[in-house]
Amino acid sequence: MASAVAAATGQELSNPPSDGITNLRFSNHSDNLLVSSWDKTVRLYDASANVLRGEFMHAGPVLDCCFHDDSSGFSVAADNTVRRLVFSSNKEDILGRHDAPVRCVEYSYAAGQLITGSWDKTLKCWDPRGASGQERTLVGTYPQPERVYSLSLVGNRLVVATAGRHVNIYDLRNMSQPEQKRESSLKYQTRCVRCYPNGTGYALSSVEGRVAMEFFDLSEAIQAKKYAFKCHRKSEAGRDIVYPVNAIAYHPVYGTFATGGCDGYVNVWDGNNKKRLYQYSKYPTSIAALSFSRDGRLLAVASSYTFEEGPKTGLPFFEPDAIYVRSVNEIEVKPKPKVYPNPPARQLKPTSIEGHTIRS
Repeated sequence: MASAVAAATGQELSNPPSDGITNLRFSNHSDNLLVSSWDKTVRLYDASANVLRGEFMHAGPVLDCCFHDDSSGFSVAADNTVRRLVFSSNKEDILGRHDAPVRCVEYSYAAGQLITGSWDKTLKCWDPRGASGQERTLVGTYPQPERVYSLSLVGNRLVVATAGRHVNIYDLRNMSQPEQKRESSLKYQTRCVRCYPNGTGYALSSVEGRVAMEFFDLSEAIQAKKYAFKCHRKSEAGRDIVYPVNAIAYHPVYGTFATGGCDGYVNVWDGNNKKRLYQYSKYPTSIAALSFSRDGRLLAVASSYTFEEGPKTGLPFFEPDAIYVRSVNEIEVKPKPKVYPNPPARQLKPTSIEGHTIRS
């Protein structure tokens, strides 16, 4: 029975967080996995070996985390702090602070900077190479129209999604003002934004069970290609039940992407051909976060209740938080070639050239 469950969901990691998982990220250099949680910890796992390599304690719930390299990473928390994690010594230090809980963190290899987004309605860029202390590491502070909910990077481009359905697009080489200011094409609150790996646009998900596919190029021809689609929904007793789409993760090889919703399902999509490629077996509870490994062989899934039905204390039963690491088969993520229908047979008419009959 256990092996059948593992085949359906993937291997469950030992020593998971004890409270809601907020994010998980694979390293760009190994199968190390970084996990942030409401239990005030960041955990470092070797996902292939199913071993907990390190644990970092914080003063408040940890809302996001990311790698710098395989020797260090960063985390942000509800205690308003931005922290640097040193894996070899299992120690962390405070890099800087915001004036409210810090929701998002991304490290830009293109700019050599750390970017953090906070509920204080600001974006901050940091130079992590300097000594600890805000004055020596803060590069700039950039006001946002509302609380920052999600960030994504591709090359020098940064996409910032905030409350109020605002989307700001920046060039990291000139942060004085956004390149573009947009409003989400979805009607309700944004949950996640992720840039296309090819740098041409971004996917945006919301609480309404939809994903919007957007493009940076503002030309009429390119904007005509954008679209939105419904997902993570079901019909029950004649009515639609709609689930928030919490997570989006792109496959590093094929450019297809996975979405995770509060329905407990992970779906894989081919955005170019507007098709769903695969749906994995249902997980015990909401999908809080997703991450593909650097080579796309593994997919980490955070199955963690996201309070869409209220506090846990009001529920008769809830599943414990868990992290699953599943092997990815090519058939699940590789786009299928387009199959064109056979054209109708053309009626051929006799034609005479120099007394010879041919068919054209």
